[in-house]
Amino acid sequence: MKKSIITVVGKDTVGIIAKVCTYLADNDVNILDISQTIVDEYFNMMMIVDCNSAKKDVSSMADDLDSLGKNIGVDIRIQHEDIFNNMHRI
Repeated sequence: MKKSIITVVGKDTVGIIAKVCTYLADNDVNILDISQTIVDEYFNMMMIVDCNSAKKDVSSMADDLDSLGKNIGVDIRIQHEDIFNNMHRI
């Protein structure tokens, strides 16, 4: 399974989750796990997704999600699971 990690951070607004999830569904990306919280008006979400059936590669999705994030006022990042784990190990 090709897992990737998606993070979304920014000021909370209506529709953030819906827009990100719609993009993923449209590109055949399955959400395996999702966690989100709002702290003092700031939205933070982390998703683990399965990209095995994705219509696009992670690099193309990263560009699309970056543009989507700019349109809705948040920062959206996607990284392959191995890269994420290597960057965040102690």
